[in-house]
Amino acid sequence: MGLCSVILNFAVHLLLLISFTKEALGVTISRKVLAEQEADRVHGLPGQPEVKFKQYAGYITVNETHGRALFYWFFEATHKPEQQPLLLWLNGGPGCSSIGYGEAEELGPFFPQNSSQPKLKLNPYSWNNAANLLFLESPVGVGFSYTNTSSDISELGDTITAKDSHTFIIKWFRRFPQFRSHKFYIAGESYAGHYVPQLSELIFDNNRNSAEKDYINFKGIMIGNAALDGETDQKGMVDYAWDHAVISDGLYHNITTKCDFSLPNLTDDCSVELSKYFAVYRIIDMYSLYTPKCFSNNTNAKKEVTVVRGTTPQTSLKIGGWHRKPAGGYDPCASDYTEIYLNRPEVQKALHANVTKIPYPWTHCSDNITIWGDAPNSMLPVIKKLIAGGIRIWVYSGDTDGRIPVTSTRYTLRKLGLSIVQDWTPWYTSRQVGGWTIVYDGLTFVSIRGAGHQVPTFAPKQALQLLRHFLQNTNLPSQPI
Repeated sequence: MGLCSVILNFAVHLLLLISFTKEALGVTISRKVLAEQEADRVHGLPGQPEVKFKQYAGYITVNETHGRALFYWFFEATHKPEQQPLLLWLNGGPGCSSIGYGEAEELGPFFPQNSSQPKLKLNPYSWNNAANLLFLESPVGVGFSYTNTSSDISELGDTITAKDSHTFIIKWFRRFPQFRSHKFYIAGESYAGHYVPQLSELIFDNNRNSAEKDYINFKGIMIGNAALDGETDQKGMVDYAWDHAVISDGLYHNITTKCDFSLPNLTDDCSVELSKYFAVYRIIDMYSLYTPKCFSNNTNAKKEVTVVRGTTPQTSLKIGGWHRKPAGGYDPCASDYTEIYLNRPEVQKALHANVTKIPYPWTHCSDNITIWGDAPNSMLPVIKKLIAGGIRIWVYSGDTDGRIPVTSTRYTLRKLGLSIVQDWTPWYTSRQVGGWTIVYDGLTFVSIRGAGHQVPTFAPKQALQLLRHFLQNTNLPSQPI
């Protein structure tokens, strides 16, 4: 099919888009930009249920010289997208995919299923019920995102990740200018406790100095089970494990006497004791203490991890055996289905992904990122700066996560020294207690009862409720509803 034929086929759709943007948003979009949008339009995925909302996927080049390009997947809101805010979701790792975890297993519209043929299940609690929803695979080397300069992979760290993500969002708004005026929020979990504040700081600073065309209507951030402070993250991790009967009194004593988590590097004696600590989590799921582990011949997806200073990121083992799907809807082997689905050539074609034919399979967490150059010990200075700048900040914790447990987050928030506006209060989902919340001057903290590290996976209804209240800037209900 020639270029002329392609343009003719797009003509009707482009005219409709032009009409929509002029009438609804007062935005005039050039034919070139509309063609770029249409090239990224996903008209349907293998095994996808029918939906009414639009979706787009593709690449934004963030460094022309090096050939660095980040892959995104965007879903318009299910209802009146022209009136809804835009939310960017980031997973952490560092080196893990926001599409593999966030979209496909937590809060996106489509969840891959266990099937010999490609099959997707519609998630009734998808966050695009409340916002236009954007997922980004960052940094390069993660998922389908790539670089043509191999040395880039060995130079990765927090700084380059934030800069490339900032370049991405500026260029994404140029490709989708009809969303530029929308309220913009960033959310994420785990090591995104670094990604989200650092990207937010760049947007905040750029908004004060940028040309008007690159101004972003940035309003707030929400981060869950997030790595925020090296000292309190690790102290809370150990205290939580002892308090939940995961480790012995003896091991707890050894760690607390031999480890000083306020130091930049761990001693050899401390590392030995921490190795014993992590060994316990080979037999239970560190990220969800009370749910089953996956036992499957196909289990090869690494759990999203966060770096412990002085150690290498912990990864899950390949375990052969049996596969059990427990009652209640949670399937510990969901990551297996995601990897199979996203490695199908017909799926990648539909998503406009893997256009450079990356010489390795798509994985949840990159096997190529083995060095992480820079990671500040604490995000609290950035959090304080954002609070002072009037940025809305909500922090939440699933209370059955052992990796960045609620204990760690409470220790961390105590360090901020914020005054309390509303003290520890239960919040409700229907007639059940969904968790507890405390409102500080400039920050809201929420716990989610019975949820693990990836809160929307374990408590999807509560997670969507949390999102709605965050976006509306209203307190969660303190009485049964």
